[in-house]
Amino acid sequence: MTRHGCEVVVLPEVGCCGSINHHLGQEKQALNAVRTNVTAWAASDRQKPFDAIISNTSGCGTMLKDYGFLLRSDPEYATHAARISSLARDITEFMDHIGIEGTDERKTLKVAYQSPCSMQHGQKITQEPVNLLRATGFEVVEPVGEHLCCGSAGTYNIQQPDIAKTLRQQKIESLSALSPVIIASGNIGCMTQLDQAGSDDLPCPIVHTVELLDWATGGPVPPMMIDMIATQS
Repeated sequence: MTRHGCEVVVLPEVGCCGSINHHLGQEKQALNAVRTNVTAWAASDRQKPFDAIISNTSGCGTMLKDYGFLLRSDPEYATHAARISSLARDITEFMDHIGIEGTDERKTLKVAYQSPCSMQHGQKITQEPVNLLRATGFEVVEPVGEHLCCGSAGTYNIQQPDIAKTLRQQKIESLSALSPVIIASGNIGCMTQLDQAGSDDLPCPIVHTVELLDWATGGPVPPMMIDMIATQS
């Protein structure tokens, strides 16, 4: 974002978005986290208004966009929370809006894009990540049944491990059928669910979409891809 002319502010007071507590029905803990973040962002926004509040994890971004609804009945926080939600953007949503500039060395690797449920269903963001990857030269392919969950779903993989395992296997089979060189996703939950420790059934490494976009616009090679790139060279 800095390379694209953005002034990026990271507030140390901002912590967990509260989504995991929210998924578990721990509303007191969730709303405490929400209020902490709203307080920090609102104070900074008053000093110098934000153009956007960026999340690079779609599960968190979906939660941020719900802050206004969650605190709608709180007279002290309702207005500020609504403002925060109106500013919340996924990183790919924001970069697609301002435009991305690639480097002279365009990437041509075959990338299978795994669209997180919190991205495509929660935030209605479907084409922006694909548009950005293609704009920087990647060959993007999408799996059959892309609308289906990978089994992560917040805490679902913990509470319903058997069903989550079945969903994971279905997703891996659909991704493997594409014969990708790399898999990209925009949510940590999906990445962790698919690339489970000790599992060797994933057809290739999985990285965050932004890692590929960063690399394609002058940043470093994603750590998960260093060995692969070295071998190809």
